[in-house]
Amino acid sequence: MSVQSGAAAPLERVIAAMAVQQRRLGARLHADLAGHIPSYRAVPRELLDEIWHRHFRRALTVLRAGTVPAPEDFDEADVARDRAAQGVPLSDGLRAFRQALSAIRDLFIAEATRRELDPGLIVDRTTCLWELTDVASLRIAAVHRQAEAASALLDARRRADFLRGLLHGTLSTAEIHGGAAVYGLDPSRPYRAIRAVPNGDVAPGALERSLEYHGRRHGRGALLTLLDDTVAGVVEAKPEIGDLGVVAGLGPPADLTAAHHSFRAAGRLLEAARAYALRGVYDLSDLSWRVAVVAEPELAELLLDRYLRPLEAEGEFGALIEESVRGYLDNGRHIREVARSAHVHVNTVRYRLRRFEELTGTSLDAPDTAVELSWALAARELRTSPSDPAGWDSPSIMR
Repeated sequence: MSVQSGAAAPLERVIAAMAVQQRRLGARLHADLAGHIPSYRAVPRELLDEIWHRHFRRALTVLRAGTVPAPEDFDEADVARDRAAQGVPLSDGLRAFRQALSAIRDLFIAEATRRELDPGLIVDRTTCLWELTDVASLRIAAVHRQAEAASALLDARRRADFLRGLLHGTLSTAEIHGGAAVYGLDPSRPYRAIRAVPNGDVAPGALERSLEYHGRRHGRGALLTLLDDTVAGVVEAKPEIGDLGVVAGLGPPADLTAAHHSFRAAGRLLEAARAYALRGVYDLSDLSWRVAVVAEPELAELLLDRYLRPLEAEGEFGALIEESVRGYLDNGRHIREVARSAHVHVNTVRYRLRRFEELTGTSLDAPDTAVELSWALAARELRTSPSDPAGWDSPSIMR
């Protein structure tokens, strides 16, 4: 409703009376916010006064013009960012804003009624203030969410930068202790570096959150991020992952200042677990010497040539020899157990083992033969594994 010349003066008197009460009303509102919205207790009084002044002046402009600005004309970005920076949740910010506009609306109605402003004009301007509340609330919500998203992204980057420096050994002791305080790690405790990749349909981001959740159970510390195409970080203890689709390497316990050594070990363990097509979280006690099979492909080739490739000339019988030799080692050199598992006579097993010794020129009773043959069989397992064919000797995770 446009203001006719006869109503303009009374409306200006109402607006002037309201302006006189801005400071008093703001002080009362500030006390109310601090008393009923805990997140506002940490917001400086000067900032609240500035925000209140902005809201009050905008409301008076709307009362005078009888129109509400378009959403894009609201300069709420700074206000929303300030609220987010002060840790004020969006719900609290909107509650405070509506409370402020409600106080302004009540003041307008009281002053307009006292000065007998035209009832139609009172209704029209009150409706404008309601519309101002709705439009501004939507704008505040949108900008606040943008500010929260930007803040979360910045925090994620800082978190990743801290972990990258920690795991690659580029941080000073002071930087490690400072970051530990920020991210809830205890420098007096040992941590184990972990490096993981999805095994199945789980997304990397979901894997990161799940591993950190499992790592933090029972009051333990954990901090993870996405790093160099893997989920990486530190945990206090081996995570209990249940059915989570993951393959991970877990380094040995170390002080945070030596976490980069544990991280290198975790990379080697992850590479080995992937090469053997395993699923779960593995440390050195799980994989033992098999880690070295992955790390030493040249030695694996030598032992394959010595112990297994001579069997290939025997065709299908050579495969049976390899099966019996593998069973012989797996069953603690008990020939009867090998025969029972393979459903053959013990003399058949003895013949296959003798033939193995003839073809390779070795003795199964020699200690070196048991070690080297186990190594060669593990290398053969890698070659027939359904895992990534480039994974077992790839340098990408071995770093």
